[in-house]
Amino acid sequence: MSRNIFKPLVLMLVLMVAWLLWSGIYTPLLLALGSGSCILALYFAYRIHYFDPEVFSLHVIPRLPRYWGWLFVEIVKSSFTVARIILQRHMPISPTVVEFEAGSTDPVSQVMLGNSITLTPGAVTLDVHAGKLLVHCLTKEGAEELLSGEFNKRATALTARQ
Repeated sequence: MSRNIFKPLVLMLVLMVAWLLWSGIYTPLLLALGSGSCILALYFAYRIHYFDPEVFSLHVIPRLPRYWGWLFVEIVKSSFTVARIILQRHMPISPTVVEFEAGSTDPVSQVMLGNSITLTPGAVTLDVHAGKLLVHCLTKEGAEELLSGEFNKRATALTARQ
C-alpha cells in the first residue's frame, strides 16, 4: 500500500473549509473542535481504507455536474409519474422486484448506481452484493425502464477511470 499523502491532505482541506464555511463562528474553542472533528473523520476514512486506489474517487468530480443534471431530470420525471399514479382512483401499481448486474465491478460505481436509483421516486435499491443490485419498483414499466440500462450506463461512465 503506497503512502501517498496527497489524498488525505485534500480530504482534510475539504473538511476544514466546509467546517469553517458552515459554522460561521470562529472562536478558539469551535476552531479546536472543528479541527478535532476533521482529524477524527480523516482517521475513520483511513481505517475504512477510503484512500485505497479502488475506492478513492476524486476523479469523478469533473463529471459530477453533468451526471447530477441528468439525475435531477430523472427524479423530476419519476416524481410526476408517481404523483400521477397516486392521484388515480385505482392506483395502478404493479410492485416488481428486479435483479440485474451492475455495469462495473468498481464498488464506487455500484454504490452510485444504487443510490441514484433510490433517489428516484418509485424505486428502492434493496441490496447490492457481488456486483448485482436488487431493486423494488412501484410498477412493471418502471422496472422495464430500469432494466433498459440507462442508469447503469450513466453510473458506470461517471466512475470510469480515464
